[in-house]
Amino acid sequence: MRRLVGISSKTQKAMMALIAIVICLTSLHMAAAARIASLQRQQEKLESSAVSIQQSALSLSQSSGDTTPVAPEAVNAAGGAPKGKNSTTQTIAVAAAKPVSAATGPERRIIISIADRKLALLENGQVVKTYPIAVGSRHTPSPDGEFVVINRAQDPVYRHRDKEIPPGKDNPLGTRWMGLSLKGYGIHGTNVQSSVGKAASHGCFRMRKQDVEELYALVQVGDTVTVRRERDAMIARVFAAPAAEPALTGPPTSPPLGRWGGMTLAKAEAIAETPGATATLTTVETTEQ
Repeated sequence: MRRLVGISSKTQKAMMALIAIVICLTSLHMAAAARIASLQRQQEKLESSAVSIQQSALSLSQSSGDTTPVAPEAVNAAGGAPKGKNSTTQTIAVAAAKPVSAATGPERRIIISIADRKLALLENGQVVKTYPIAVGSRHTPSPDGEFVVINRAQDPVYRHRDKEIPPGKDNPLGTRWMGLSLKGYGIHGTNVQSSVGKAASHGCFRMRKQDVEELYALVQVGDTVTVRRERDAMIARVFAAPAAEPALTGPPTSPPLGRWGGMTLAKAEAIAETPGATATLTTVETTEQ
């Protein structure tokens, strides 16, 4: 005879409560999983939007005229710079410089006229002083366009290919070097003082010892350098105007070789705003021979 086992009401209530707890926990787990999945989808949408914004900004930056660095060999195609075995690249490291802004001093600008073989220093649009210079020869012409001073060197060590000359009377760079944002080119002294005023360099701009040392003390990294091959209205105003009179009020009117000599404005500003003291470099590779 079978024995019927009865389940008490308390046991039934406990089982029902347990089942309810299990159902509740399962519901909470499913809700949490759904919430996590929703958050993941939102995160993916945000990341996708950020990528789209970055791509749009990059496209806008490229369409606004940003350029890539221009080497002297590329300039040769335009007939503006030396070509062949005389061309080398400037491999010196960009040195630290004091930030340049309106709050720290006047706005400086160098204007060079290849035709006149002269260099003028302007501060806040006024001509401070002009200097005679040597420019590139017919076979190794100086480049023209818009550039930026990106480094400075006192008593630099000259290097051209495998040739290296320490500071001294035989150094082709003289006692000072101010490198431009076109590799291998700069404003510097010379060990051949008689070449100043002539078309005699390998593309750089040579100055007499006293003049280059004076200019070096006035110029900082980040200052702009405008080089014109032909005489135009701006060149006539700059080199005809006496010192301390307004000589330049607007931007250049002729098309440059490239933005900041093949360097984007953002990069030039980043170099100019690097914290630290004025640079003293040791070795400079240049087009000069």
